[in-house]
Amino acid sequence: MERFKDQVALVTGGGQGIGRAISFAFAKEGAHVVVADIDEEAGAECVQEIRELGGEAVFIAADVASESSVRRMMEEVAVRYGILHHLCNNAGIGYTAPLSELPLEAFDRVIAVNLRGPLLCAKYGLPLLRKAGGASIVNIASTRALMSEANTESYSASKGGLLALTHALAVSLGPHKIRVNAISPGWIETSAWQKRSARRTVTLTERDHLQHPAGRVGVPDDIARAVLFLCEAEAGFITGINLVVDGGMTIKMIYEP
Repeated sequence: MERFKDQVALVTGGGQGIGRAISFAFAKEGAHVVVADIDEEAGAECVQEIRELGGEAVFIAADVASESSVRRMMEEVAVRYGILHHLCNNAGIGYTAPLSELPLEAFDRVIAVNLRGPLLCAKYGLPLLRKAGGASIVNIASTRALMSEANTESYSASKGGLLALTHALAVSLGPHKIRVNAISPGWIETSAWQKRSARRTVTLTERDHLQHPAGRVGVPDDIARAVLFLCEAEAGFITGINLVVDGGMTIKMIYEP
């Protein structure tokens, strides 16, 4: 099946990790994939591998925190394709530090990439999305929007804001026939989906897997499949939601021994 044959899908942070899996998934289903990433090595490598498998993809270097960079990215999409059917706002960064040691510039950078970035992409992608006559935006949030570990204020705040941005955009863009949803991944092991120079072997323990009612730690394809589901025409009555894809980890009560 080629569920997205000849449709255009843009994936930010599409060169590595979850974004790479999403880029591959769209390409396997016949989409023309725009891999946007600040890491040119990762983006170019991802596009090369997609093409080697017979898919269609192009790379655009972009910093989603920069208004001018996002505007240029969308202008290039307009020149190449003239339309955009699916926008996956996946690009994201984190910063972990005790509150007393958290530099404000680090907090601001996380908010700029993780929250302002999706807003900018939606704003400047809107003319192209409207042309599709039935488009979708999927924001990759995190279960950290719902629960936290210590010293993750920047990341948690950005992802919580992204959930609110998701339902706000769903209401604002509904009249334009654009659906907007979020996915909150849990523990997803992405080491095998990094660019080749950054890949490493990670050994997961039985305890790691058994923390999940589903019986295992997640993989990037779990999120990619959820993205494709939300972008399908068959999901046309779904908008404004947050789909938690975490193997059940956030609903399991854990008591310290």
